[in-house]
Amino acid sequence: MKLGVFLKLFRTRSFEDAVAHVARQGVQTIEIATGGYVGNQHMKPKEVLGNPEEINKIKKVLEDNQVTISALSCHGNPLHPDKQIADQHHEDFINTILLAKELGVDTVVNFSGCPGESEHSLRSVWVTCPWPTDFLDTLTWQWEQKVIPYWEKMGQYARDNGIKIAVEPHPGFVVYNTETAIRLCEAAGKNVGINYDPSHLFWQGMDPIACIYSFGHRIYHFHAKDTEIFKRNNELNGVLDTKSYKDVVNRSWAFRTVGYGHGQQLWKEMFSALRTVGYSGAISIEHEDGIMSTQEGFHKAVKFLKEVMITETAGEMYWAK
Repeated sequence: MKLGVFLKLFRTRSFEDAVAHVARQGVQTIEIATGGYVGNQHMKPKEVLGNPEEINKIKKVLEDNQVTISALSCHGNPLHPDKQIADQHHEDFINTILLAKELGVDTVVNFSGCPGESEHSLRSVWVTCPWPTDFLDTLTWQWEQKVIPYWEKMGQYARDNGIKIAVEPHPGFVVYNTETAIRLCEAAGKNVGINYDPSHLFWQGMDPIACIYSFGHRIYHFHAKDTEIFKRNNELNGVLDTKSYKDVVNRSWAFRTVGYGHGQQLWKEMFSALRTVGYSGAISIEHEDGIMSTQEGFHKAVKFLKEVMITETAGEMYWAK
């Protein structure tokens, strides 16, 4: 496994400065935002695609700092009922795949997206319960009419371009847990897998170790981000919390730097499970901790992960026959 970071953490720095900064901390690989909700401050696909001079500049920065690119990320909603948003996020997705191919990057990260409840919707509708039954009718329509047709096409597009798509399960989108993620992967084909971010699973009450074994070879990328559950608020309001992420004191849970939501032992078990199912890719730090600064959260995450990651292959098992 390689220590990585989602470079959007340092979006206020230039690309060259941000890469040099994380490399000095021991980061080996970077994930770069290229559109969708995460922006494209460090890399705008339209300015780089088909531009050998820009491609060479990027590769020179990487070479000078001895880092690689683990993935390009365009987390968006190409299924949004607002056509303008959907078209922009789809365009970002297509351009990101093409740019990954030009750069020699094999993985693109995205969300599954979420449609509305009908062709007349203005906003996305995330279904969280089966009753009244019109919720199930909505869910069936979303998957059959929007989700599966779109992702069948994108799975084929990824295959045609030799790119793996890592879909991040995230509440608010149709893929948010293990069974919805596997359903999408099976519909879209082998070039569509998972961007595994345990922070979104923790607050839903899921077991991150069990999920890793269930996903298995479908894990194509990994986000290192934690979640802390605030017992005092959770027992009153449960985990479906719509308060601002800034309102940490009143929320049922909050995203945290790795190690500040769950201890070292659980993270060791996670990395052992990842290695067991064959994952040896990037461990990409994503900082969304409202209690500490980006720099402090990043620094603490690097230190924590260096202690718990498995970075070498097992080698010969001389004690086993």
